[in-house]
Amino acid sequence: MRVLGVDPGLTRCGLGVVDKAGSQALVMVGVGVIRTSPDLPLELRLLELETQLLTWVEKFEPDVIAVERVFSQLNVKTAMATGQAAGVALLIAARAGIPVVMHTPSEVKAAVTGSGRADKKQIAQMVQRLLNLSEIPKPVDSTDALALAICHHWRGGGNSRLAAALVKEKARLKKTALR
Repeated sequence: MRVLGVDPGLTRCGLGVVDKAGSQALVMVGVGVIRTSPDLPLELRLLELETQLLTWVEKFEPDVIAVERVFSQLNVKTAMATGQAAGVALLIAARAGIPVVMHTPSEVKAAVTGSGRADKKQIAQMVQRLLNLSEIPKPVDSTDALALAICHHWRGGGNSRLAAALVKEKARLKKTALR
């Protein structure tokens, strides 16, 4: 199974693609960050995010997209931007018929480090170890995206298979209805 992890952000949106090799081993397939300029109007930033994220989906063909759930932050402006970036990822997934799962930051931390209170450095070190990487990916948004993908492999595999089956069945029924 291939998971595209998305750490949503308007200025920096982290992306990480992780495959499961064998019964337990995880392999990083791709990692990066989409950057948009704060000087651009919001609609152009969202368009740039969509364009680049679509390229990732087409290139890596994920089976599922794992997105960090935005539930609250002290800074409302940051929360809005993060929510808008997450919305772009959700829309792309829906159009492509790819199941989406959302994981909270504490879920991701617990899955990757064993503690829901781990800090960014602990998460980055565990991502490096778990994926057998020579160095920690930078910036932190990319590491967070890989952590989302790892979390989903370990916590959401069964749910993903059910969601994928439902998406395929809906597509089959839609094709049948059009005949």
